[in-house]
Amino acid sequence: MSRLAAAAPITVRMKGAPAGRPAAGDAQAAHGERSDHSEHGEHGEHGEHSEHGEPAVSHEPGPARLLADLPVPGEWRSLARHRSTYRTPPPASARPNRRLIELVGRAGLRGRGGAGFPTVRKLEAVAGGREHRVVVANATEGEPASAKDRLLVTRMPHLVLDGALLAAHAVGAEEIVVCLERTGREAARALHRALAERAGREALVCSVRIALTPPRYVAGEETALVHWLNGGPAKPTVAPPRPFERGVDRRPTLVQNVETLAHLSQIAAFGADWFRRAGTAEEPGTTLFTVSGATRPMVLEAEIGARGRDVLAAAGALPAGRLQAVLVGGYFGTWMAAGDLEGSLLSRGALSHLGASPGAGVLVTLPASGCGLLETARILRWYAGESARQCGPCTFGLPALAEVTSALAAGRARSDDVARLQRWAGDVEGRGACRHPDGAVRLLRSALSVFASDVAAHMSGRPCAGSKQPAFPVPAPSKEWR
Repeated sequence: MSRLAAAAPITVRMKGAPAGRPAAGDAQAAHGERSDHSEHGEHGEHGEHSEHGEPAVSHEPGPARLLADLPVPGEWRSLARHRSTYRTPPPASARPNRRLIELVGRAGLRGRGGAGFPTVRKLEAVAGGREHRVVVANATEGEPASAKDRLLVTRMPHLVLDGALLAAHAVGAEEIVVCLERTGREAARALHRALAERAGREALVCSVRIALTPPRYVAGEETALVHWLNGGPAKPTVAPPRPFERGVDRRPTLVQNVETLAHLSQIAAFGADWFRRAGTAEEPGTTLFTVSGATRPMVLEAEIGARGRDVLAAAGALPAGRLQAVLVGGYFGTWMAAGDLEGSLLSRGALSHLGASPGAGVLVTLPASGCGLLETARILRWYAGESARQCGPCTFGLPALAEVTSALAAGRARSDDVARLQRWAGDVEGRGACRHPDGAVRLLRSALSVFASDVAAHMSGRPCAGSKQPAFPVPAPSKEWR
């Protein structure tokens, strides 16, 4: 299966990046007792990544936080080194830790899995449910163009595990399930090794197990994940009830992306004020971006609200003229003209005015020689293949959109095909059992707008030169659901 390979990690540093030192109240909220973290050191003590052989970039998009201590490829951050910065999470308890939940609320952390939902609201919802709660750490990363979660789990597993344990402490959970795609063997090995290392040095404060999910795009949707953990196929289910009401084994369940959990580890260690020193007032902190396409695939860290041109430049995707467009938010995202993205701030608030969203932090760059209609058609065929086939819009609508868009990309479209695509998109949007068809509609509509001149040329039988040269990796759909 053609997937984006392990990304080359790169950090984007800000001059004078804030070091990690918590306020006393924050440390007590997270750990219950001591507030002096002086013996744990600060991120800045470990220096630039270049000393480990990692590429390091001095630029303005944001400070290195999650990636500040990223080991070199092939290595991982040991528990001993991890504990030099992060304290052992407190023991699990059936009683939620309201002070830790309030700390996350003050930090303003939002989910990094794609939807950007306020983390504190999910914590509060699960904590307010009945006992025997469950935390699901979601590292499935079904988005083909994303590599950030695999990078964290493979190279920084203890940061992720601490975040999951802290989330369990916050909501009063007694069980943690870490979910990975079963094709992610390296990440699974890293997690097993990290758990074995903890067993030899410190008692696990909560039950932790690893679950390997089918490699399907929709399997990472929270209701699909819970349905699979409960013994069913990894397909979305009708909500309500939502997982926080009745999830794994019918218990209140918190489903949280692993990058979100890694940020939670840092908030507990360094405090809400420290977290808010980066990002915007509405969307604090840093985030991980996976950039690929016309550049070597890589994962980089930037402040939320960094300017698009700075992130693209740090990824080596500029100078100007090299790019035609950027698929923002991944294959579930929106096409933007390269010039528009370069001048935009990469935050949900800023991009929403342009009809886009950073999603899970994915930027797929289309070279000037590429054909956006071809890539859109290929992704729509992938969408159709990844459908759970539980409703008409997916079963019939997505294949129809893919077929006509493929004809358009090949220069074989009929005179009324663009009008048909627009009409069918309206028929499909908002009518699926999940949001899978909505992503296809968003992708298609943005392509017809951004590549309007190409549409006219293709309609006249003059497809662009790049229409026969695919530029993006599009995986073959899996046949597994269980």
